[in-house]
Amino acid sequence: MKLVLAEKPSVAQSIAKVLKADKRYDGYLEGNDYVVSWCVGHLVELVQPENYDIKYTKWKYEDLPIIPTGWLYQVSSATNKQFKVIKKLMERSDIDGLICATDAGREGELIFRLVYHQCRCRKPFERLWISSMEDSAILDGFKNLKNSSEYDALYEAALCRERADWLVGINATRLFSCLYSQTLNIGRVMTPTLAMVVIREAQISAFQSIPFYTLQLSFDGFNASSQRMDSKDDCDKLRQSCLESKTATVVQVDKKNKQEKAPLLYDLTSLQREANRLLGFTAQQTLDYTQSLYEKKLVTYPRTDSRFLTDDMAASVNCLIDEVSMKFNIGIPISKEVKQIINNSKVTDHNAIVPTKQITKFNLTELGKGEYQVLKLIAMRLLCAVGKPFIYQETDVVLKCFDTLFNAKGKVTLDLGWKQIKEYFIENKKEKEATQLPNLAIGEKLIIHGSEIKEGKTSPPKHFTEDTLLQAMEKASVDEMSVKIERKGIGTPATRAGIIEKLVRIGFIERIANKKVKNLIPTQKGISLITVVPELIQSASMTADWEEKLLGIEKGTYDSKEFMQEIEDMVTGLVKNYEVVKGADVIMNNKKVIGTCPHCGSDIIQGQKGYFCTNKECRFVLWKNNAFFSSIGKKLTETQFEDLLRNKRLKLKECQSKKTGKVFNSTVILSTENDGKAKFELNFGKEGQK
Repeated sequence: MKLVLAEKPSVAQSIAKVLKADKRYDGYLEGNDYVVSWCVGHLVELVQPENYDIKYTKWKYEDLPIIPTGWLYQVSSATNKQFKVIKKLMERSDIDGLICATDAGREGELIFRLVYHQCRCRKPFERLWISSMEDSAILDGFKNLKNSSEYDALYEAALCRERADWLVGINATRLFSCLYSQTLNIGRVMTPTLAMVVIREAQISAFQSIPFYTLQLSFDGFNASSQRMDSKDDCDKLRQSCLESKTATVVQVDKKNKQEKAPLLYDLTSLQREANRLLGFTAQQTLDYTQSLYEKKLVTYPRTDSRFLTDDMAASVNCLIDEVSMKFNIGIPISKEVKQIINNSKVTDHNAIVPTKQITKFNLTELGKGEYQVLKLIAMRLLCAVGKPFIYQETDVVLKCFDTLFNAKGKVTLDLGWKQIKEYFIENKKEKEATQLPNLAIGEKLIIHGSEIKEGKTSPPKHFTEDTLLQAMEKASVDEMSVKIERKGIGTPATRAGIIEKLVRIGFIERIANKKVKNLIPTQKGISLITVVPELIQSASMTADWEEKLLGIEKGTYDSKEFMQEIEDMVTGLVKNYEVVKGADVIMNNKKVIGTCPHCGSDIIQGQKGYFCTNKECRFVLWKNNAFFSSIGKKLTETQFEDLLRNKRLKLKECQSKKTGKVFNSTVILSTENDGKAKFELNFGKEGQK
């Protein structure tokens, strides 16, 4: 029998159905000479530093750098039950081989191999490599299983990525947290991403708007504008001169037929960007919806960085276009310029995201709203991508009045092409028609019917949105990478959404709504971190260099041991050579002072989890989730904490004892132990007990 190991339960169930392994057991399915189980994501993970040495339990500068001589792994406590199931299955005497069916990519390979090695399994295994969860794709994949050795280099690259991230994350986080006396999370991709957001906000803050003026002249059926002018008086003088002149002369007429080619198919990043722009979804939401559609067999593999299909898919695409068109009731002719989306050389691990034929059998009303909207986008992009170009005629006219040139632009649609499909799918997205200019001849004099001074001002850069930050991550350090490298930028299509979510979760950036758009704005904590972190850590150059070398490891052109030695040397150099930024105590300690310590008289500042004394020798702290107040059924507000610190007492109504259930009013008296720890006492006084 063969043991098939998938990455998620839903994927395992789809594979088991195709293989007719229909007997269900706790943690696996069995039948037809197959046992199918799943990993539930990362079952096995790198241990924390304290597992190497108990001294690492406390974060101390003198213990850095932490560089393991032999890497240790552990089973995640949350998934230990499933790990035991898989281990027993691997040890079964009737299992003579395994099939790795985790997601077909670097991380999927890592997940399987870590479980395989943690179980000390020595049985041979093969690799299932598919880009679609359709039954036909699964069957075809099992008919063409790959030799596991073909993916040894992919596993080696994944292992290097994981361990290098651990080294940088653990050491840099502890280094800066120790030096600046607060938790400062550092990540190889996360920190450069934060730096881009912080730098953009600095550019916006430093930007000084400069006013400018243009003169607009009105003619029969169109307007023409001058170049920008710095002085309103000069613009007004020109206006008076033009009105006195009464006419303008046509000095140039340039007509050109132009075309806009059909867009490429979606990879994950371009899908996330458009879903953010058109639907307001975060990158993580789009990934989650697309992953769900993939597991329902309605779209191909989502975590792809390719925007093309392979040669062998060309024949089936024609049918797929018809089926998608019928499913969405497209009442207009669909072009089938299939060659535009076929390119073997530009497909890496997986092809672009497209719907599958399963869409014809599925009742789309069963989908959630988000899933349906994402599927609709993917369907629209397939039909657009095989469309004819959007063709238009653009006319540029230059007129002269009082020795000043005025420009007018006209645009006429000749053939909507692929944009007709987009207009069908997306309401209120019709192609905007520019003014159609009349037929004009060089030397012709036109009567000026009116004039107006238009006032404007230069605009600062725009805040990052999910859309534009994903684009920036994708393009970061592209100029520094070899043209031969397919995967550029920082992060991967699969990880960028998680990076943005983590930055929000740990309080380095926040989403601020501005009308229908949510801008990504750095918090003061995020700005402070980038202020003190050296260029090496916050620059996208390091991760660009990593990615190039990791891809070299995948292809067998770069040595993994050399890569890891470089990472160890870099981390050691960072710890030994980094100097605390002068004045950083002012930069980093920007927390709100809310009172005076009742024990030592120092300032009390507000942190994420509580209110702390700024005197490092004092042990006074008021936790926001305070056990004492929880015991009487109360959770204090910031104002109540401030009152308690200021007055050393606080009146509370309708408290409730967790032990007796009795409701009472009381006054809490705050004092401290000899070592500074907070002490509370209930004083009923006149309030009495209810």
